[in-house]
Amino acid sequence: MSRSLKTLFLLTDIGFILYWIVTWGAWIPKEYLYQDYTNPLLVSWNLSFLPLDLLISATGLYCLFLLRHSDQRWRLVALISLVLTFCSGLQAIAFWSFRADFDWSWWVPNLYLMIYPLFYIRALFSSNDPATLQQTSTTPQSGSSTSVT
Repeated sequence: MSRSLKTLFLLTDIGFILYWIVTWGAWIPKEYLYQDYTNPLLVSWNLSFLPLDLLISATGLYCLFLLRHSDQRWRLVALISLVLTFCSGLQAIAFWSFRADFDWSWWVPNLYLMIYPLFYIRALFSSNDPATLQQTSTTPQSGSSTSVT
């Protein structure tokens, strides 16, 4: 795994945990809150991201744990974390787009969540990259090893 991906996992995963602690504690200054932040429907919409964001953090941190222990499952867990991160950003951007609410303080972090995973998802599937998802398996018919991508 590249150093940049490790850094981005830590930044994103710890960032999500801190965001939810700050949100739960209502420590975000009112001028930085999203539009209509007192609307119960929007509060519920924002809270609906809690399970997804915490799952992203759990998979990202677990990936780093597996990597540290030389467990090759880190690639699969990294892929899951990256796909979930992309989905989290996409859902938020779609929502703010439909509302025609273009507040950059909310768009930039969500565009980050959407865009950065795309580079690493591609790298995980690239046969030229050392972090490929390629595995060796045995086929029952011939007993020979084949490469599964």
